[in-house]
Amino acid sequence: MVEQVDRLFLDFQSALAGRYSLEREVGRGGMGVVYLAREVRLDRPVAIKLLPPSKARDGGLRERFLREARTAAKLSHPNIIPIFTVEEAGEFVFFAMAFVEGDTLTQRVRERGPLPPSEAARVLREVAWALAYAHSQGVVHRDVKPDNIILETATGRALVADFGIAGLVKGAAGLDGGEVVGTPEFMSPEQVLGEGVDGRSDLYSFGLVGYFALTGRLPYQGTKVTEILAKQVTEPPPSLAKAGVPRKLAHAIERCLAKDRAERYQTGEDLAEQLTLALEQRKEIPVALRAFVKHNGRLDSSGALLYPFALLIGAGAVGSLYGVVPAFATLIGGLTLVPIGVLINRARRLLRSGFSHGDLGVAFKTEIAQSSEERAVEGGREPSLLERFLKLVSVAGFGGAVISVFLSLSPSELFLPAFFLAGIGGGIGALVLLQRRRDLDAEFWGRIWTGPFGRWMFGVARSFTPRGALPAAMTHRPTELSIGMAAEQLFGELPKETRRQLRDLPVVVHRLEEDAQRMRKRLEELQDALPETRTGERGMGKGTAQPAIESRRDRIATDLRAERDIVQQRLADAVAALETIRRASPRTWGSLARWRRQSTCSCRRTRSWTPSSGDG
Repeated sequence: MVEQVDRLFLDFQSALAGRYSLEREVGRGGMGVVYLAREVRLDRPVAIKLLPPSKARDGGLRERFLREARTAAKLSHPNIIPIFTVEEAGEFVFFAMAFVEGDTLTQRVRERGPLPPSEAARVLREVAWALAYAHSQGVVHRDVKPDNIILETATGRALVADFGIAGLVKGAAGLDGGEVVGTPEFMSPEQVLGEGVDGRSDLYSFGLVGYFALTGRLPYQGTKVTEILAKQVTEPPPSLAKAGVPRKLAHAIERCLAKDRAERYQTGEDLAEQLTLALEQRKEIPVALRAFVKHNGRLDSSGALLYPFALLIGAGAVGSLYGVVPAFATLIGGLTLVPIGVLINRARRLLRSGFSHGDLGVAFKTEIAQSSEERAVEGGREPSLLERFLKLVSVAGFGGAVISVFLSLSPSELFLPAFFLAGIGGGIGALVLLQRRRDLDAEFWGRIWTGPFGRWMFGVARSFTPRGALPAAMTHRPTELSIGMAAEQLFGELPKETRRQLRDLPVVVHRLEEDAQRMRKRLEELQDALPETRTGERGMGKGTAQPAIESRRDRIATDLRAERDIVQQRLADAVAALETIRRASPRTWGSLARWRRQSTCSCRRTRSWTPSSGDG
């Protein structure tokens, strides 16, 4: 076999002499061999995919390879590996494409474990964009799988490769039905059954890829190909929610895996939009909050390690000068009042940055979630056998120590130290392994800061914070709350007389905030409800009532989309009105106050000013 591969390499290099210099083989599949080469004229690395001569002798297969390679060469998208040229050289048929330095998604997951949900959502969205573009050009990939997704080392960008077995949706003779093409573990039910395929078949395969990326395993496995194919057609996939995948992301993947193509996303654009919503839920928290939850809100710096020694020395000095009681008071105060004072001062600094106690819940929750994703790569999501064993040893050790204390027999004196050491050793070991899976420090400080004690410290800090402290720029709060806070801050800086004239402006701001929040909540409900319109009647058979059911589903979906558009517009109007208030300068507000005063006097009735998106 090695000699045959070497002979093919040498013969192919002879045929390419002067144009390409082959370096090594980098891959081999059912439709060809891939070589890393250098294009002599442009002095650039390329990947060359060769149709083996044994297959190129088949005229139909040769023509199919050329036709589909030329079709793929027309695709131009940032997330699709570009094909530079499609050529024939004697008995060799090949195409040259860009060489991307990176790993396949398969290699990435096998070597480093499942992708964290935030990274997986980004990668999958880029793949969805690539498929959406290809489908818009009339091209179906037909073999979407982790091996055909490259993660570029330099940028992390996902690129889809190997449209070599893709065919035009129209005019791909011999490929539009009746032939099974693809990889069994990633084939759609319609591919398995030899039916005609379209872009929704790629989206089913995409769902299988997403499942693998998030869990590190395939949803359908078996010892025989026929067993796997049967599961693709008949079995629902295992739940992603049980694997700890965020709800919106899990919903997007599971909808792709619907057996009925009508229940999947109908386009790659729709899928990418849902993945965008999943990403927006996991935006990074602002730097001030991130620094607080990671460092400033904890007593774990290098100074905290030296402080106990300094406190002991100080208490000893006080004791030598003033006696035991002052020394004890110094020690107690140093262990309680000083750390609390440090934390209150850090809360005060956070308040001066424009954040409040209410921001900490989301900040700590985000930090713990992200840390858990990272730690799960190494420590896993579930306790290991060793961790369970150490917990058992710890419980048994301390239990044995307690029982030994109540025994009056002399042998208990020998067992007590052994039991006690076993309990301590097992407990420390289990704690170390638990820390690998969970950020216990963040969880502890999160409970402190988000609880009553943290609320009290922020209250004390607020009493020492100047009222005129400027808030930070936009935070992770919803846009309407961030803009409303800025508007209220500007209102507080107005002269007293102007504030009196515009005294109902804060009420207007609060009403706009509340309306925007209601619209945002309703918008999320509608976004979640829309996908369900295709799955509500799964239990009904296909009979004479099917057209009526489809018609009802379509009407429901249309009504939901119409309401969603109205809600989106109302949300945009409310935010625009808030933005108008925020952007108004104190001079403009002063003019409005004078206008209102004059209008009130001339009309002899109270007028209220309600901003709209067109107000200046």
